[in-house]
Amino acid sequence: MGIFILRRIIVALSVALTISIISFMLLHLSGDLAASIAGPEATVEQVEQIRVDYGLDRPIINQYLDWLGGALQFDFGRSYYYQSTVVDLIVDRMPITLTLGGLALAIAVCVSIPLGVVAAIRRDTWVDRLALLFAVVGQAMPSFWFGLTLIVVFAVTLQWLPAAGAGNWQNFVLPAIALGYYATPAMMRLTRTGMLEVLESDYIRTARAKGLRAGSVIFKHALRNAVIPVVALAAVELGFMLGGSVVIESVFSLNGLGQLAWDAISRNDYPVVQAVVLIIAMFYIVLTLLADIANAALDPRIRTR
Repeated sequence: MGIFILRRIIVALSVALTISIISFMLLHLSGDLAASIAGPEATVEQVEQIRVDYGLDRPIINQYLDWLGGALQFDFGRSYYYQSTVVDLIVDRMPITLTLGGLALAIAVCVSIPLGVVAAIRRDTWVDRLALLFAVVGQAMPSFWFGLTLIVVFAVTLQWLPAAGAGNWQNFVLPAIALGYYATPAMMRLTRTGMLEVLESDYIRTARAKGLRAGSVIFKHALRNAVIPVVALAAVELGFMLGGSVVIESVFSLNGLGQLAWDAISRNDYPVVQAVVLIIAMFYIVLTLLADIANAALDPRIRTR
């Protein structure tokens, strides 16, 4: 198992390095950064001076190595637009994104697991088909459209919840539902599949033959084993949701990392874009690594490697 974990760590570091290279190169090859910083009314001399001041006149490989060295020390430079360190901006916005992601994951887990269990117990009935329809709609529906629908219904028409801002917990209800619905279908289907496999196993038939109550068989014996892969998937889905928060935060005007990235892209604030892309990617990579380690700890075939 130690070799397996070491391999996964090496792969994770390689992916992080690759993402940093690709994002850096794409941003710096997308146009003249000095001209973007200077603005459309700047003279040629002003553009050249900015190019020298920001080190954009040096070879791109040297610029990347300098940026990577700073990133390893949590120094992502200064924002062109906010004139503040990128780390301060990220630290200020990160709690909103983490709160949104955590609430969205909690909603997804609380909806998907019970729905998957019921669908497995009521296999091939109208309950099972309704649950599968719920999953199909959730996977096909764009998150921004679902978010706008929630705003129209619950904020504008019924006026139960606020449509924007992050003043209190009520501001996170609608965006958390919109973001959590994105992860619900996959987790629900995995729970249903796992429950169907476990319910057909020998030890479940033995438990029923001993006269155990149906609730004890399902929740104490079957669900305990069926939910293991769902936990690993939940960690991966959390990474996806943190990355997908760009759209939801824009729809609900939440000033998190997603909104920061959107504003930085529209303002050509490249240091902020590079830092946010790398941090969100690291969230996903770390969560995926933890999910792999958890699966390895629970799988006897991997533990013996």
